[in-house]
Formats: sequence, structure tokens, C-alpha cells
Amino acid sequence: MDINHAPFLIIISSPSGAGKTTLCKKVITNDESIKMSISTTTRAKRLSEIDGKDYHFISKDKFSNLVATGSFLESATVFGNSYGTLKESVNHILDSNKSVLFDIDWQGARQVKENFDPKKIISIFILPPSISELEKRLKTRALDSEDVVQDRMKKALSEIDHFDEYDYVLINDDIEKTFDEILAIINAKKISLRYCSDINKMIKKSFK
Repeated sequence: MDINHAPFLIIISSPSGAGKTTLCKKVITNDESIKMSISTTTRAKRLSEIDGKDYHFISKDKFSNLVATGSFLESATVFGNSYGTLKESVNHILDSNKSVLFDIDWQGARQVKENFDPKKIISIFILPPSISELEKRLKTRALDSEDVVQDRMKKALSEIDHFDEYDYVLINDDIEKTFDEILAIINAKKISLRYCSDINKMIKKSFK
């Protein structure tokens, strides 16, 4: 849907294993008016990852300096690694008239909402079909030990506790259905912002 609108922020959060990363990739592939926010992290780069595309990989000291100078829109520490979104990067995308998609947890989402105009943010929380299905998905990744899987399960349950802080909550029992629901939410926001802009222009013109 091609609608003239002011750019805005889209936050998508979920516990690990609920399908958030796949959904985010589908959104930016489908809609050229949306760009993915690339997080900065102290986590070690995996072999399949590309610096500047998957994450911006930096040292812990540099990350701490950026925190001290207020350079992050949001930041958090997860499993001993720090993650953050640079204000400069977000503003660069918005200045190009593109909306920004965030793949962040509830801590980051809360900070973004505190530091940005709430009227220009939509937040979506993705839930798995069930807790047992979530644990099954984490185990079938076959990349982590049982201890790591259980740690991720504890983190997931903690994350789920914050679902009510979001504008929308979706249960991802079908990836295509959930994707369509996300697109509907995004397009509704585009229409809302377009009409707000049109009404403001009409009022200003009427009172000239």
C-alpha cells in the first residue's frame, strides 16, 4: 500500500523463538518505505554475520563511552552482552523519509517510548502458540546446550510478562497470517498519520 505519510517507528518484540526475526525480515522485504534499525553490540560476531549489516560490533569500552555521551536511543544488557540503538542512525533513516523497524526487547521498547513522540510509534508483541511450543522451538535450533536453552526459557517467560506494555499482541501460530496482521497494523498507522497531516494542513489553511 502506497500512502503518503510521515515516517514513524515500528517496534516488534517477542521472546526468543517466537518468530520475531523472520517476521521483521519479511516486513522490510515487503515494504520499501521501512528500514531496519541495526543494533550496536558488544557480542562477538558469529561466522555468518556481517558487521554493519547484522549488527555494528564494537568493544565494551566503546559501548560504555557511547552510553556516557547519551548516544543511544535505547540500550540494554542481555546474557552478558550489551545492545543499543544509536540516535544518529535512527535520525538518518527518518531524514530519508523512511520509517524505522526495531527488533528489540521490552527494555529497549520502554526506552524508545520514553525518548520519542508516542504518536509516532507503534509497538507489537509476538507470542508463541504456547509455552511448550516455545521450548520445542528453542531446542530444535540445536545450537545451544540444555543449560543455555533453559536460561533462554527463563528469559522468555520474563519477556512475556511485559506483553501488556505494547499496542498490539499477536499469537504467531501461522507465520503468514501473523505477517499479514503486522502489515495491516502498519498500513493503518500510515493512514492515520496521513489524515492527521491533511487535517493539520486544512486547519492552518482555514485560519490564514
